Amino acid sequence: MTQKEIIDAFNFRHACKIFDATKKIPQDIFDTILESARLSPSSFGFEPWRFLVVQDSIIRERLKEVTWGAQDILPTASHYVVILARKEPTLLSDSDYITHMMYDVHKIPKEKAEARRAKYKKFQEEDFELLASKRAVFDWASKQTYIALGNMMSVAAMLGVDSCAVEGFSAKDLEKIVADELDVDTNVWGVSVMVGFGYRVNKQPPKTRQELKDIVEYH
Repeated sequence: MTQKEIIDAFNFRHACKIFDATKKIPQDIFDTILESARLSPSSFGFEPWRFLVVQDSIIRERLKEVTWGAQDILPTASHYVVILARKEPTLLSDSDYITHMMYDVHKIPKEKAEARRAKYKKFQEEDFELLASKRAVFDWASKQTYIALGNMMSVAAMLGVDSCAVEGFSAKDLEKIVADELDVDTNVWGVSVMVGFGYRVNKQPPKTRQELKDIVEYH
């Protein structure tokens, strides 16, 4: 893509609050959007996320009951994604998940993996003080999911697909629904954010942003 095409895509992207329910995103295009999430960076490369693509209309209705920010999005989105973030137990430095990521996914030799584990332990305990509360670990994991979320929405825009991130929900009630309806272990996972994808029906409102000179400083 050219520089202009990239900026045009960012200008095209907006918080689309209602989609054309008759238009579905081709599977190959949506697979590309999902692949952009899979390939997204995360702290230490530990990928503390999971993506639930909710297409069942009955489950969407249940989500709608506790999601005030997606009343028009849930019924009309071509694809709707619930993004989960890992909670404390599986993100501790000595957890089976961290061991699995270093040994099985990253293929790090044992000596280097254990040095990395020690660095990660210091990062959690001292540098970011993530073990001060269970919430701190989940919030840190959620920050990683937003990298994937941003990439998904940006790639969608480049492909002419609209999107809208959704934070307007009752976290406690939503977690109960994903546990009951989607078999999610909420001791391991929490809902970080959600996002709908599809094609707009309404004209895009003018984009309003601060000027670059007002938000960037060179030193």
